[in-house]
Amino acid sequence: MQKRQYEKLIVWQEAYSLCLWIYRVTKGFPPEERFGLVSQMRRSSYSVHMNIAEGNSRRSKKDKLHFLEMSASSLEELHCQCLMARDLTYCTETDFREVDDHIQRVSYLLMKLRSSLK
Repeated sequence: MQKRQYEKLIVWQEAYSLCLWIYRVTKGFPPEERFGLVSQMRRSSYSVHMNIAEGNSRRSKKDKLHFLEMSASSLEELHCQCLMARDLTYCTETDFREVDDHIQRVSYLLMKLRSSLK
């Protein structure tokens, strides 16, 4: 099976990996957060790699940049939600450091991809 073009992008691979990590970690959150923070974190995390994929399919630089900017915004939203999860002690400090590093890596790769299109 041949990979799609977006699947070859390291930034997409890292964002996808981040999303899977978020899904695993949020399984352990309190049940009362199922429709609150868990739902928000999952939506933010999958929005990152999905917008990269959608932007990659666009023909114009302007459209590509638009989707990459939405991806970057979702990534920042996810970071804020992870801070909240840490402060509510839904995840450990070690988990937070791990996700923070992963978010920083995806953010850097997104910034580089965006600057290559400008």
